[in-house]
Amino acid sequence: MSALTSRRLPTRRSLGTSTSSSIGSWPSGYAGPNFSPSGLRLIPRTLADGVHPLMASVPPKDNNGLIAGRDAALIVDAGITPAVSEQILSLAAELTDRPVRFLVNTTYHGDRTFGNQAFPADTVIVSSRPNKENMTDLGYEKQVRSGNMYGDEGLFDTVTRWRTPDIVFDSFAEIDLGGRAVQLWHFGPGNGPGNGPGDTVVYVPDTRAAWVGNLLCHEGIAPMLLQGGPEPYIHTLRAMKAALPDLETIVPGHGPAGDGHAAIDSLVTYLERLHEEVATAVEAGRTVEDTMATCTDPWAELCSSAPRRVVQHGRHARNHRAHRGRRPIRPDGRRRTRRTGSPARPAGRPFSGHPADSRPARRLHPGMARGGMRLHVGAPRRCAGPAFPSDARHA
Repeated sequence: MSALTSRRLPTRRSLGTSTSSSIGSWPSGYAGPNFSPSGLRLIPRTLADGVHPLMASVPPKDNNGLIAGRDAALIVDAGITPAVSEQILSLAAELTDRPVRFLVNTTYHGDRTFGNQAFPADTVIVSSRPNKENMTDLGYEKQVRSGNMYGDEGLFDTVTRWRTPDIVFDSFAEIDLGGRAVQLWHFGPGNGPGNGPGDTVVYVPDTRAAWVGNLLCHEGIAPMLLQGGPEPYIHTLRAMKAALPDLETIVPGHGPAGDGHAAIDSLVTYLERLHEEVATAVEAGRTVEDTMATCTDPWAELCSSAPRRVVQHGRHARNHRAHRGRRPIRPDGRRRTRRTGSPARPAGRPFSGHPADSRPARRLHPGMARGGMRLHVGAPRRCAGPAFPSDARHA
């Protein structure tokens, strides 16, 4: 098969670098979602032969995925503990006889990556470059995720190392499972500042389905806006919609599956309104509290039955108001070490609404050796020599 063209999205100037410790507090009444694996059972669904969302029995605990081709299988996200990974691998063995050659981390967050250590050594872990760059401090990440464990923090004692991706990419890579291509995309900043976190979208063209991690949720569910601001997030969502015009189904990291373009349109509308109203409040000199009170609450009619969503919206307004003109930081005031930019994009051909990188993309083949040679599972194919160069790189 011929190599595909890799696509590098345009960089965006990072926000300012001044910070304030007052930004780091959560609004009164806010509590993180419960990601404890206690009581979690992953329920397989079928989108096509070999393509299975693994849906959490108790939302909003994490969803996962299994994608199998003729020669190999791929897992989407590893779970929050090694025990969850073992459940995923057990399900994979029931659903396919193909070997699990690849694991994709949609984000660096511990609820997606702490289980990496339980996967076999010959399973190649792939993610975006910003995700790997954020996987440097296991103790700190455990501390952050402890807020989602609701008394089960002791389960993190089984997480003894943070296994990081073996291969990283900047904007696009493709994995050939044998008769089934899986596209990996990083469209830009989403739930994080600057160029990260590196939300990785796992798209299966023949089923028109994508695993989207924290980037999107089902239309109508309160979105996450964890660290970043609306403007770069909107840019990312528009790039995704332009690049995946045939997208039908999204499998979010949390919550039910849904219509992909409807989810994008809904979130863009919310973020555009949030940005406009907060900008108006800043220009008028309103306080953070006044800004929260005057911004449109899209869930006002549901406030009596879903107060958490109202608190979530208030947190978005508060954070965006506090961060106007400044680089966002984590709720506890810390910033992770990360790359703040990438080389300026070359002038080139437009592709699906965003510029194309001039380098060919590498197709990652089943059984690929760490050294970059293309090795194959199953029947031999007419391909030899080194792997195609691309923006995917051995880490």
